[in-house]
Amino acid sequence: MKTIGRIDFVDFPDLQLNDLNIKVDTGAYTSSIHCHDIRKVLINNEEHIVFRLLDPSHPQYNNKEFTVKKYKEKDIKSSFGNVEQRQIIKTSIIIFGEEHPIELSLSERGEMKYPVLLGRRFLKHRFVVDTSKKNLSFQLKDSHPSD
Repeated sequence: MKTIGRIDFVDFPDLQLNDLNIKVDTGAYTSSIHCHDIRKVLINNEEHIVFRLLDPSHPQYNNKEFTVKKYKEKDIKSSFGNVEQRQIIKTSIIIFGEEHPIELSLSERGEMKYPVLLGRRFLKHRFVVDTSKKNLSFQLKDSHPSD
């Protein structure tokens, strides 16, 4: 198993996000990503969700609207103890140069320092967390620049 630190940078190729800062959160079961303007729409009589990732104050914000047909809804307890119904999407993450499937809950995290939290469900059987370390994946990526 690879060791991951408490914070790092990752890529989400399907979401067109590279070197996005993340925080490892062993207290959270589900991983989450900050987004806003989440709404349900009907397209050809089928329900979809539409959302924008990050927010205008984030340096990587691009105002791109994403539309997803395949999603699920789940009650998730926030760090404040409140239960919220959130939409969960499946996508992929690149960390330590490897692509992995990941489920992300869509969450309003505008007031948080890190737009992505990696929870236990993603970390399990993949990583050991060393809270004294940071940016281990990014350092590996940075030491092997692409041609």
